[in-house]
Amino acid sequence: MSTEWNNGLPFIPGYTFRDLAKTAFHRSQTLGYKNGFALSYRPSVVIGKEVLAAEPLTHHEIDKLCFETPYAVYDKPEYEEFIPAHVALDKKVLRFYGHFKEEILHSPAESYRVRPVTIYYYLEDDSMCIIEPSVVNSGLPQGKRIKRQRLPKNEFGNYYNWKDLNLAMDLEVYGTTYRISDCDLFTKEFMESEGIVLNEPENTPEDPYIKRRSIKPNQEHINKSPAKFEKLYRFLHMDSMVLRFYGQWVECDAYQSHTWPVIIYYYLVDDTVDVREAHQRNSGRDPFPLFISRQRIPKKVKEVLKKYFQLGQKIKLLSHHFFLYDCDGFTREYYQKNYPDMDMKCVCFPPKAQVIPPYNGFGSLEDSLQNCYSLIPEPPKQNILKRLVNSNKKLRYVAKLDSPYPEDRDRRFILSYHLDTDMISIYETPRRNSGIISGKFLAKCQVAKPGSTVDNPVYYTPADLVIGATVEVFSHRFILINADLYVLKYLESNSDQVPSQTLESLKQTVGQAQTRED
Repeated sequence: MSTEWNNGLPFIPGYTFRDLAKTAFHRSQTLGYKNGFALSYRPSVVIGKEVLAAEPLTHHEIDKLCFETPYAVYDKPEYEEFIPAHVALDKKVLRFYGHFKEEILHSPAESYRVRPVTIYYYLEDDSMCIIEPSVVNSGLPQGKRIKRQRLPKNEFGNYYNWKDLNLAMDLEVYGTTYRISDCDLFTKEFMESEGIVLNEPENTPEDPYIKRRSIKPNQEHINKSPAKFEKLYRFLHMDSMVLRFYGQWVECDAYQSHTWPVIIYYYLVDDTVDVREAHQRNSGRDPFPLFISRQRIPKKVKEVLKKYFQLGQKIKLLSHHFFLYDCDGFTREYYQKNYPDMDMKCVCFPPKAQVIPPYNGFGSLEDSLQNCYSLIPEPPKQNILKRLVNSNKKLRYVAKLDSPYPEDRDRRFILSYHLDTDMISIYETPRRNSGIISGKFLAKCQVAKPGSTVDNPVYYTPADLVIGATVEVFSHRFILINADLYVLKYLESNSDQVPSQTLESLKQTVGQAQTRED
């Protein structure tokens, strides 16, 4: 299409065409030099066919540019850091308290119900949710009424904003009108900081159904039976209220009497009782779930509850005798509130001591004692830290046998005290042409001191191993005559746990021997 024909068309939509032959799309240059001086020009403006040349800057505009501070890429810009709304307003929620009235149809007792609600407004995304708190025995499904979402404000597609909320106002959502009566402290501070003046809070009206149920029995109509004796009243007010007594079942036979711990539960909702055995560990009794199943217990004498179930007394339930000695905290508070003249003091019993049979001599004392604590014995507990620190550390002494026989006078033994297990082992050194087999004389074991009992033995310690002392090992008497240099160094490092007599004997014996060797 020719340029002349194109230019002749009227300049209206649909009659303009882009010049396909145009190849230069450069921008006008605004900086240049003339006679060696830099000049600034305004960019040229194209209007139709006319091109307006760029005019040079005035002296005032040039002076203004000279005094402007240059901005570098690496300079820090002077502007506030941008924080997105989902970060700045995260976990910030406005909480309003309100209620709505639900109309009750076809009921002669009530015409409406007042149901409280809590309205949450999430500032992060302007969403809202409405939750109805649960009321005990209300008979209504409660909980989340409206899940979190943006609530529509009108039919034009607008949504509720926090600026639309206030106290003492109606909030209509999905055909239900909620009356906002109050808010929490954070919501009040936030609204005031944004310049919104909150109205005075209102009191939530009382639900007539809850009010009618809370009337005491003596305030009801005179022709009605007292509500405290009705099953419905007990179900509503005494359900899950159980008195718990701790007692002992006394079982007597022709030879002796036995006592077994039991727990007696008294259900206030229907005056029923059940008895359960409190099985102790390793008691040897079959774990029956119930000793007496839940039922009403008849009694011959008409006695009230406070005289019948009383601590420190015996009661008879279905030909079984029980002694009550304690109760739980709820039972004690119930008696103090309803029967303040009754003393519910706990009756203390001396703890029953476990009888430990005497040691039979098989195995070590600690291993045999574990059979008395459990049917499947476990290994006795050991000091693991002591075992790790003193691993393979032992104190060695030279000993001779104190014997009236002349052939035993020259026999020499190495008595080793193992620090990790507090055990003693004895090794006899070989002697040529003695006629006695040398080697292990005593394996590692704990050696008790003479005079200690079997049930409470006292074992030898490094403080008892004095040079010149006699160590009695299973009816054999050994006299310590020397020791290693390591024994002296170890006892000196633990001098606070060793008597001075033991250290002096080692210094005199080991120190003199070390001097002769030097």
